Amino acid sequence: MTNASQNSSRSGPRTSSGGFSLAKLLLEGRAFLALMVIIFVFSMLSPYYFSLGNFLTMASHVAIFGILAVGMLLVILNGGIDLSVGSTLGLSGVIAGFLMQGVQLQMLGVVLFPPVWVVVVLVCVLGALVGLVNGVLIAWLKVPAFVATLGMLYVVRGAALLMTNGLTYNDLGGKPELGNTGFDWLGFNRLFGIPIGVLVMVVIAIIGSIILNRTAFGRWLYASGGNERAAELSGVPVKKVQVSVYMLSGICASVAGLILSSELTSAGPTAGNSYELTAIAAVVIGGAALTGGRGNIRGTLVGAFVIGFLSDGLVIIGVSAYWQTVFTGAVIVLAVLLNAIQYRRRVKLPGSTGGPSTSPQQAGKARTADPAHEKIAG
Repeated sequence: MTNASQNSSRSGPRTSSGGFSLAKLLLEGRAFLALMVIIFVFSMLSPYYFSLGNFLTMASHVAIFGILAVGMLLVILNGGIDLSVGSTLGLSGVIAGFLMQGVQLQMLGVVLFPPVWVVVVLVCVLGALVGLVNGVLIAWLKVPAFVATLGMLYVVRGAALLMTNGLTYNDLGGKPELGNTGFDWLGFNRLFGIPIGVLVMVVIAIIGSIILNRTAFGRWLYASGGNERAAELSGVPVKKVQVSVYMLSGICASVAGLILSSELTSAGPTAGNSYELTAIAAVVIGGAALTGGRGNIRGTLVGAFVIGFLSDGLVIIGVSAYWQTVFTGAVIVLAVLLNAIQYRRRVKLPGSTGGPSTSPQQAGKARTADPAHEKIAG
């Protein structure tokens, strides 16, 4: 390599990443900026929008999507996708309703009413099992993630319909004499004035952030999502990571199903329909790359608030539900477009003089995997 090429290769990255760029700042903080614009615009259009009570109500709506989105982020960071979370949410609510109504043991002639904490544990185990099936299909049997999770979407939704025969479990408040009360605590109670669902979302987000930033599993996840082959050669247990993220996504879907059923005090087999698309949209709006290896919890939560606050704001000012769908779709398309612009600029390579050319996607994945390789080797 000549001196000129060496100088150009050294100065290229420094030029692209150094210095202050307003366009770069706006691009990277676009989700937060969009949220501020939404709050400002709807506050001007409605006197009821900008109030603490309304914000807490909207945040309780966002909590369902936020919890789903955290689990979806883990899957997308791994380079996969999970289309079964909406169905898992619906089945989780149905299982909770079934248990709260009492389990009949005909041979013994008794009806068991499990306490709420047992219901919560069993439902979370169910979500983990659904995620385990997804992970095994994808990691070990090499079924494409889109196909595997799409199939599970129909299997899980069908199971919920079969259990209820298409009906809904109502009145899940329980009875004191049966010892199964307290299920509505998730949906209606508040702690320090904040809805329990919002606090659960915050706790899950904090745990997810610690996992991604402070643990070896987080480094493995980013590495395998950036470049699976390089991560595997570095000693990363790629298959175990894949199975784990789908199990975590299933657990998040179950928790969201419990909160939604508690808020409605009912559980229906069609609950959570198309919620998986909203979760994916929140992840994309938050700046994560669908190709894997890039994204964080903070951006994902902001993306969930953008979708939730936009939808609720349109309802408050009386916009038709059809136009709400149009606006939400437009925001998603714009977010994907900005993601493509951001990551195309970030992975642009300076070495165009001689040597084999590398695609931006391969370069970004390789660069994502390198730091993990160094940490593991060290």
